[in-house]
Amino acid sequence: MPDGDRCPVRSVACRSYTVPTDQPEADGTLQWDSTTAVVVEVSAGGVSGLGWTYASAACQPVIDDVLAHAVIGRDISSVAAAHEAMVRATRNLGRPGVVSCAISAVDIALWDGKARHLGVALADLVGRCTDQAPIYGSGGFTTYDDSTAGAQIEQWVGEWGIPRFKIKVGESWGSRPERDLARANFARRSGGDGVELLVDANGGYSRKQAIRMGRRFFDEAGVIWFEEPVSSDDLTGLKEVRDQLPLEVAAGEYGFDETYFAKMVAAGAVDCLQVDVTRCGGYTSWLRAAALAGANGLEVSAHCAPNLHAHVGVAVPNLRHIEYFHDHHRLEHLLFDGLLSPVGGFLRPASDAPGHGMTLKESDAAPYRR
Repeated sequence: MPDGDRCPVRSVACRSYTVPTDQPEADGTLQWDSTTAVVVEVSAGGVSGLGWTYASAACQPVIDDVLAHAVIGRDISSVAAAHEAMVRATRNLGRPGVVSCAISAVDIALWDGKARHLGVALADLVGRCTDQAPIYGSGGFTTYDDSTAGAQIEQWVGEWGIPRFKIKVGESWGSRPERDLARANFARRSGGDGVELLVDANGGYSRKQAIRMGRRFFDEAGVIWFEEPVSSDDLTGLKEVRDQLPLEVAAGEYGFDETYFAKMVAAGAVDCLQVDVTRCGGYTSWLRAAALAGANGLEVSAHCAPNLHAHVGVAVPNLRHIEYFHDHHRLEHLLFDGLLSPVGGFLRPASDAPGHGMTLKESDAAPYRR
């Protein structure tokens, strides 16, 4: 490419924001009271690209000290080369975890910057398969009482018209199975018979407990999706549960590179592969994981970060749905402009705004900056 046509990355800026939850939250194996977004902006020519990851602020020094040096000076259009440079630069740091989340934020920002440089929507740059991506409501934390859970389900199903939603089970590492079942039955009554009900144990059950619970979730509450019934690291256990239950088994949200997903698929561990663009290595790795799943006859479900996933979600033929997660809905509306509406149960990326269409609300975000 002639030098006159190049648009080199000039800077990589990184900031972290922590937003308290609206009340204490927990799933089967973890409790939390805040969500942190590590936000990256890359500048090239007259455009800026925006990306972020939902991870620890520990990502920030990785981005500032390592990743920025790997991408500055590279053409904004050569995202694959920049992605490979980041992976190579972090070889001795270890790819899984914080490093991959940091790579994800920069990769997303580069893709957004490339699309803005070309003046096209990100979905159109990648290439659409459809104009809309199905979503499911997600929250239903184990800390919720019936009143809170009922109000959340009413918003998803009644107000927004989303025909599917997910609640957390496996409370306290699977030590409260009867409450798990009671909550699933409450969710079924609240959502109605025509709504798809999903549950997520976050790895809280043992193998045989997961099989027993899965049968009861299916028989008593009509649950169709059992997420992480056992630890996602236990591929043998996931396959054992999958083989013995009529529910679909899903996992993959902790995948930090393509090798992880290849092993999960090869093990026959899941019916649907979950992939998180803020963890797996950004849009570059997310699209590769979706292609891997498709080549093996599997659909993908985008884990959390709904507004970031929408543009790549409509670009793959094997998308099942996008997780419309309560915490990320709150944070994204507090920090960013240009968000998509969940009303009707779909996200519909437009073509009239370049990139993914989102911008950081500097003044609104300031109180949450670390």
